[in-house]
Amino acid sequence: MSSAQSAHHGMRIPKPLAIIAVSSLAALILFVANYVNTGKLTREADARAVITKQLRFEDRSDGSIAVISAPDGQIVKVIEGEAGFVRGILRAMARERRIKEVNQSIPFELIARADGRLTLFDPATGNRIDLESFGKDNVIEFAVLLKPQGAQ
Repeated sequence: MSSAQSAHHGMRIPKPLAIIAVSSLAALILFVANYVNTGKLTREADARAVITKQLRFEDRSDGSIAVISAPDGQIVKVIEGEAGFVRGILRAMARERRIKEVNQSIPFELIARADGRLTLFDPATGNRIDLESFGKDNVIEFAVLLKPQGAQ
């Protein structure tokens, strides 16, 4: 028998310690389940919307994304380059639409709230992404889409 094998066989967890570890894990699971079931873990109510903009996002042949104001068809912005965060969010939302087989042309809603939070909502699927969860720099990438056309 090699020394590695004998060392492995010599490492046994004492039975009382194992019982305490399993009991603690079970207690933690029950605590979390109770916390969730009592409603203490609920979503905070949304602050009122101060700006809501309906936007469509279209891939272009050059790899950029055209951000279009749905009501008037005006281009709000053309997103060029990597723009990883914006692309990732839009890919996730588009994937959900494909899975649920909903109309891809229904505009998304970008919502600025009175408390400074920013939400991307998909009325076609009911999905929402609270963008502030991803940090200030990433929120800014979407916040610029709320500016009036022509504003920089």
